[in-house]
Amino acid sequence: MSYPPPKYHGENGEINATYRPVATAPEFTYANGNTVHYLATGASTGGQFGLYRWVMGPQPSGPDPHFHRSISESFFILSGSVRIYDGKRWIDTEPGDFVHVPEGGVHAFRNESGAPAEMLLHFAPGAPREAYFEGLPELRSMTDDERAAFMLEHDTFWLS
Repeated sequence: MSYPPPKYHGENGEINATYRPVATAPEFTYANGNTVHYLATGASTGGQFGLYRWVMGPQPSGPDPHFHRSISESFFILSGSVRIYDGKRWIDTEPGDFVHVPEGGVHAFRNESGAPAEMLLHFAPGAPREAYFEGLPELRSMTDDERAAFMLEHDTFWLS
């Protein structure tokens, strides 16, 4: 493996870093109080990756086992304990734990600890996951065909 070809061809570098203070309000809040902070979207990284801070309250929440065909997903636990399914077993994680799921890898996550938990979600390449996160509350009002189209559009394939 080697470095990819250069994308920047200047001589002196650029001043183009972004800064997001920890106190920045989340971009999306679910009815149960869980929040998503859009730290770096696929649009803001030129499609290279997406990075999101997922904050969960003490109530049980999280998706069932599924996979993605075009994106990998990684989890880094910041606080609390999140149960992560790696396709074989549920792992009770703790702060500092990391799980990487390549394209096609079966995975799921849940907060079943009874306490708040927080993690970073990383997607590569940077797909438009914001529309997926924001569309989830609308699933119940969708027809079966609309729900299937939504999942296909967002590269999410559930296990039966």
